[in-house]
Amino acid sequence: MKTLIKSLLVAFTLSAVTVSASQAEPNPGKQQATVATYKTGIYSTATGKLNIALDKETPGAVDITLVNAKGQVLFTQHLGKHEKTARIRLNMDQLPDGSYQVAITNGVDTTTHSLTLSTPQPSTPDRLVAVN
Repeated sequence: MKTLIKSLLVAFTLSAVTVSASQAEPNPGKQQATVATYKTGIYSTATGKLNIALDKETPGAVDITLVNAKGQVLFTQHLGKHEKTARIRLNMDQLPDGSYQVAITNGVDTTTHSLTLSTPQPSTPDRLVAVN
């Protein structure tokens, strides 16, 4: 009888320790970082400029980058936790034709927008009519 009670006591103690350890917080006392929520609007103008509008709703940092197809960073803008809005106008006239990406990240979520720059080729008429 004493052996049965000791076995049950050991089993109960072991299960209680396991349950309490599994419900413990992994990093006690560590402050959770706030993640910024944001809204964006990206559009191009007829004059070859790219407008980026960003509004943040909570404190936290947001990064805006423009990357070409080779992965080279052409533009970067960091918004700190106290900045609420950003209005950016990029002149895309000097960039060569190709595909680009605008990436907006708050450290957790990343939003990417793809851009394609192409220069229209002048068209020549298919047929030429000459009058003598």
